[in-house]
Formats: sequence, C-alpha cells, structure tokens
Amino acid sequence: MKRREDGGSPAIDLFRLAAAILVTAIHTSPLAALTPIGEFFLTSVLARLAVPFFFMTSGFFTVTRYARDRRALWAFEKRTALMYLLATLLYLPVNIRNGYFSRPGLAWELIRDILFDGTFYHLWYLPAAALGAAIAWALIRKTDYPCAFAVTGALGLVCLFGDSWFGAAPQAAGPFYSAVFRVMDRTRGGVFMAPLYFVLGAALRDTKRRPSRRVSAWGFMVTLVLMTGEALTVAALGWARYYTVYLTLPACSFFLFALLLTVRGGRVRWARSAALALYIVHPLAIIAVRAAARALGLWGTLVDNSAVHFLAVCALSAAASFPAAAIFERLRPKRAPSSTGRAWRELDIPALEYNVRALGALMPPDCSLMAVVKANAYGHGDFEVSRELDRLGVRAWAVATVDEGAALRSFGVHGQILVLGYTPPERAWELRRHRLTQTVISEEYAKRLDSAGVKLRVHLKLDTGMHRLGVPWDDIQAAAGVFALKRLRVTGVYTHLSCSELRDGNSREETLKQDRRFRAALRGLEERGLAVPPCHIQSTYGFLNYPELSRGFIRAGLGIYGVLSSPDESTTLSPDLRPVLSVRARVALVRSVPEGEGVGYGGPFRTPGARRIAILPVGYADGVPRTLSGGTGYVLLHGRKAPVVGAVCMDQMAVDVTDIPEAAPGDAATLMGRDGEETLSAPTVAALAGTITNELLSRLGARLPTVLHD
Repeated sequence: MKRREDGGSPAIDLFRLAAAILVTAIHTSPLAALTPIGEFFLTSVLARLAVPFFFMTSGFFTVTRYARDRRALWAFEKRTALMYLLATLLYLPVNIRNGYFSRPGLAWELIRDILFDGTFYHLWYLPAAALGAAIAWALIRKTDYPCAFAVTGALGLVCLFGDSWFGAAPQAAGPFYSAVFRVMDRTRGGVFMAPLYFVLGAALRDTKRRPSRRVSAWGFMVTLVLMTGEALTVAALGWARYYTVYLTLPACSFFLFALLLTVRGGRVRWARSAALALYIVHPLAIIAVRAAARALGLWGTLVDNSAVHFLAVCALSAAASFPAAAIFERLRPKRAPSSTGRAWRELDIPALEYNVRALGALMPPDCSLMAVVKANAYGHGDFEVSRELDRLGVRAWAVATVDEGAALRSFGVHGQILVLGYTPPERAWELRRHRLTQTVISEEYAKRLDSAGVKLRVHLKLDTGMHRLGVPWDDIQAAAGVFALKRLRVTGVYTHLSCSELRDGNSREETLKQDRRFRAALRGLEERGLAVPPCHIQSTYGFLNYPELSRGFIRAGLGIYGVLSSPDESTTLSPDLRPVLSVRARVALVRSVPEGEGVGYGGPFRTPGARRIAILPVGYADGVPRTLSGGTGYVLLHGRKAPVVGAVCMDQMAVDVTDIPEAAPGDAATLMGRDGEETLSAPTVAALAGTITNELLSRLGARLPTVLHD
C-alpha cells in the first residue's frame, strides 16, 4: 500500500541527462566541422529545449497551486542558492586567472552577475531558477493559471523581442531594452524567461487532463518543425541577437514534457544529481580538454575536430559527475516514508470524481455544484479533497468557519468560498484578506459586519422554517436593508431545508412550504427594485429528494463523498454514488485469552471460552465511537466479521478473531470500507453506534494519515 505522490516519470529523470548533454553541445559545437546546417539545428534549435526543460522540471516538482505551505519552495530556493555558492567557488580560480576581478566597475558587475548573469557564463541558470520559481509560485498561488499564463506569457514576449526576434522589436521599445541590458546582459533569465516554463511545469502537475501520448508526440513533432522554420526565418532576416528563445519554444517544450510524462515507472533519482553535476562541471571539462590538447600537441584532434571535442568533453564531464552524484545520493538524507503502520484513512479518488460527475449530470444546466468541505471535508481530509475537486473544476465551496475558508485558500483553492456559520465581525478583515463570502445571519449582524470597515461579499440567509440562522423570510424590509448597506455586496441568497431527508407527507409539505416562503421573499425583494443574485436552497438530500427545487447551487456534502446519513435509505433520484472513504488499522498483536478472562478496562467483557483476540492500535481519539464497545460493532478482517470485545479505548480496541485463524499481526483490519466480498459502510457503522454518518465522519481523528488511491 502506497501513499500516492505527484511523481514524474523515469523519462523525465533520464532526459535531464540528455538536456545536460545538449547544453554541452551548445558550448562545444559538435557538428560545426561537419555540417553547418546540422550544427545550426542541433545547437540553435534542438538544444534550446534543454534549459526550458530544466525549468519545467523544477516547476513540476516544486511549484504547485495545491500546497499546504511554502516548504517545498523554500527547500528549492535553499538548494539552488547552496549549489550556486558551491559552483561560484568552484569557478573562482578560473575567474581569477581570467582577470574577472580586475575589470573596471567590478562592484556593479559583480552584483549584476550574482543576481542575473551568473558568476560564470553557464551559471546564469541557477539565479534564474531561483527567481523564476518565486515569481511563478506567487502568480499561481495568488491568482490562477489563466492570469499566471497571461503575465508570464507577456514576460516571455519581452524575452523573445530581446533575443531571437530582436530585429523585429518595435522602435519604441528601444529605450526599454537599453535599460534592461544595463541591468542584465540578456533577457533570457529569471525575470523574463524562466517564470513561463515554471508555470507550464506546475500546470502539467496540477491538471488531471494531460495530453495523451499520441497528441503529445504529434504536438512535439509539429512544433519542433515550426520552431526550426522560425529559427531559419529569423536567421535569414537577421533579426536574432541570440538564438535562445523562439515563439514556438513554449509549445514545443510543453509537448515534449507531456510526452515524457506518459512513460510510466519509478523515479530515477540519481539522474537528477548527475545531470546537475554534468551541467555545472562541463565548462571545466572544456578547459581541461583544451589544456590537454595543447600540452599533448593534439589540438587538431581534440579541439579542431568538433565532434571529437564534444565527445571528449562529455566523457570527462561524465567521469567527474557520475561518481560525485553517486556519493551525493548516498550521503543525502533520505525522506522518511509516510507511515500507514498504525491506522489510516484511504480516499478513492476515482469514486470522488465519479460522484461529482454523477451529481453534475443530474443538475439543470444553470445549476452548479457547491462542494461542502467543512469539518475537514466530513473527515475525509480538506486538503486532499479540495485539491482533487479543484482539479475537477469545482469553483464554489462551503465551509463552516473563517478558519476553514482560510485553509482552503492556503491550499491553492480558487473560486467562491461561502462561510455558512457565524464569523465575529472583528474578524471581518480576515474574510476580506482570504476573499471569503460570509453568510448574513440576521439584520443586526449585517450592520455589525458593515461597521467593521471592510468591503465584503455576503450571501443573505433567509429563515424559512429551520429557525436557526437567517433573516425571517417575511421581514422583507430587513432583508432589503442588507442590500442597502454600504460595504456589503450581496452575491447570493439562500435558505436551508429542515425536512428534506424525508419524503413522507408531512416532510414533503414542510419542504414545499419552505420553498414557497423562499420564493415569496425573493419576489418581495424584486418588488423593491432589487436585482436578486443567484439563489440556492438544496443540500444533498434536498437535491436528491426534491430535484424540482433546484436553483443556482447545490450544496453537496454527503453526496460527493458517496454516502447517505443512514443505511438502506432511498431517495427520489438514485445516482449510483460510490463511497470515497475507507478506514483501516494494522493488527498490532494477536493473543490467546482463556475462558472467563476480562478484556480491556473494568473487565465488563468476559471470554465465554478460550478466544483469540486481536488488538488494533486505533480508538476513540481516532474517531472510533466508544458506543461500538462490547460486541455492538465489528471490523472486517480477511473478508470476515470480527466483533469488538471490551471497551473501545482512546488509542486501542480489541476484536475477536477466534473464527479467523489466519489473522496475524500486520494484517489490515477494515473499520469502514470494503474487504473482500464484505462491505462495512459508514452509514452501517453510524447506525451501530447510534448516530448518523455525518457525525461519525466529521469526528475522525486528525492523526489518521491519508492515502490516496487512483
């Protein structure tokens, strides 16, 4: 059993080595003495995919819209800075010999080189990667992918007209480029070039719909042909200042990376270190080969013969890089594997996607899903669930508190986030900061929010019969007064149905009465000349039992998780929803207990005969209801039922496995989910515990790690 990772593919890792060799080709011109057009294609077209590939790889593994925090970014920045420092020190003797520190205006040149151009000609990549990652991260996390692509695409055009299309740049841009070139030698770098490729890499990581292998292969071939034609065109027109970037380069890089991602298999982690080492040391290899050629009188063979020169540099670079990379990988601290050795929850991601699609297929065209992810996404894990739903295109969310909404934003979730519950007005600035939409629960509360001094988006809640929160449905003056408040913008109106779980006559009448009241309130607002924003009235049960009441949003909680509140319930609409969550625990110990012995605290349970008892390291601190004690509940083990014996403790519980002779330590017991031919559903466990599914799931402990299954 493995925790799912957003890993790449072995082809990505191995192509790092190919990219490093292509960079070496740029600096050694291997085909120059053989075929000028071949040399142009290799070093001015094909090899120009190398650095964008490196940027995309770093973006794929480092920059993401969905992250709990910035730790991955900071780790990348620190690694890059350390590598830059070590590489600078490595080339320090060469720089001293070349008179680097005797140049006029050294102070400014040194600052410029450290920040932008690199302290040796090929080391520009390292500060560019650090700066590009930071820009891409900020854009993706603070805006969204369309905005990030718009901004980085514009920066890419600046890079383009300062490079291969320099001769085509508008005359009005001349002073701008003159200013840029005083700060950096080239537009290629962390400000103008790198961010776009970091965003491309991040997008390929975050999307669930990458191009197929066929589309990627054809896309790469077509764009490579177009890029070749573009390079020949700018060369013929004399536009190029450098042959580094092209208009078609982003598309070609995208399809190449997508194609490499279609190769399945495990990571080849040593290739990352080897490629970086090869990239860094190859200029030293060039210096060494030329020095050897001069000393041995082999200049014609080792240098003038460009192909031999290239091969000699590659061989020497590999001889230095591969052992160093092997040593580094051996010494590098290994990340501790995420443990599922005690107890864990499993999320069936295809089931989550299926439920979203199934509910969406039943909704009217003008109705959207509002995913309810309060209470840690009903115990499923708000980070994991919201990340997957955002990838599926969900753009409306409901939470209970401002803190839950802020957490979603920190995970990279975009779209409308509605806070269903009360937020103290003194925390209004947090609602504004995290772009949250607050529920107005009364006229007085709306005035207090308005007086907080910040502009907010709100949904007006109408009390049509639940009698918890909301402005009374028949107090149109109070409801209209919310629209008139200066700092509150009403972007939605909703109510909550109190009896939608049931379909008996009384429940149906109460539900329809609430709907009539809601519609009457909306008419009253319209009669006062107010434009009523999108409305919503249904949660999961309201939609499944009373689909005719559908409006702007369906607030789906249990529905997207594939369960109902109680077992054997039926609804008017009956989509084949699939449970997303399973909960399992390892058998810690199996012991034989003689007849008449107690098990657990107080000894209320006495063995009726010699029994085999399995101890599971999970308890009510993990969300296992204590009311399942004493045989009320059971777990599944090897596809059979094992009843709970004794009391469920905070961290432990005991089950009887006498009739499961193969039960042994290390086995996975199922507390919720499927095991072989048996299924122990969340509604069943809730019923055995004397509660409903909602409570059972929302009380699952935070210390249960989450495993995702694709």
